[in-house]
Amino acid sequence: MPEQPPVEPVANNPSPKTVQTTSDGDQDAGRLDQRAGVDRVDQQAIGWRELVRDFVKPGRAQVIFAAILLVLGLGVAMQVRTQAAETDYSTLRRADLVQLLDDLNAESRRLETEIAQLEETKRQLQTGADSERVAREEAQRRLDVLSILGGTAPAQGPGIRITILDPSRKVTPELLLNTVQELRDAGAEVIAINHTVRVVASTWFGSNSSGIIVDDQLVTVPITIDVIGEPHALTESTRFSGGLVSEVQGARVGGTVSVVSDELVTITAVIVPSPNRFAKPA
Repeated sequence: MPEQPPVEPVANNPSPKTVQTTSDGDQDAGRLDQRAGVDRVDQQAIGWRELVRDFVKPGRAQVIFAAILLVLGLGVAMQVRTQAAETDYSTLRRADLVQLLDDLNAESRRLETEIAQLEETKRQLQTGADSERVAREEAQRRLDVLSILGGTAPAQGPGIRITILDPSRKVTPELLLNTVQELRDAGAEVIAINHTVRVVASTWFGSNSSGIIVDDQLVTVPITIDVIGEPHALTESTRFSGGLVSEVQGARVGGTVSVVSDELVTITAVIVPSPNRFAKPA
């Protein structure tokens, strides 16, 4: 048989056409990468231009959103400033600071006395031989206190009497309400207006063509306010700047105020609670 020419292996020797194809693929890939890079640069440039355009000429949605953020920011700032002002005593006068200190000391002494009484009652209930009698007495004492606070029973004790002369009838219900609140802050336990109106938690202040109305009763002049509590603290609560005395005796009202301390103030005005419609003792 004639000899066949030897066949050389071609597995590891790619043809020139294969090499040419691979080279063209690399070149195409490079061109694609360059084009992608250019596209990214173009997109970044477009994004910056849009941002600048929105900043210079914002749309309606951006304006509304910015206004909402501005309002919220102003609200938060005002709230923080208000809270800071409420706890800042640097603007108060020395007399006002002394009054605040006296009120705090009086309240502290009252609370210490109440704590001592409660601890003594607790000791008697736990160790006393006649604990049942002590329990009844304590329950009756609490009932008497609640009756006085609720305005259903007369009361007497040390306090002050305030007399307001208002010839021009310029005293307002708001001024009386602020006075009652200041007296309560100073430790007032019982308050009565013109000997007929017992001030309790549900008391309301208003006005009509006849004058000031408190709990459906007309308040005539002169206005008297009987208050039971620590006389010194109650008196000082009417004399601070912006309080009852300065407001009534100022140019706006043009009246006078008299505050007299008394070791025994008697308040007979009471309220008649309305009957319950739904609740009854269990």
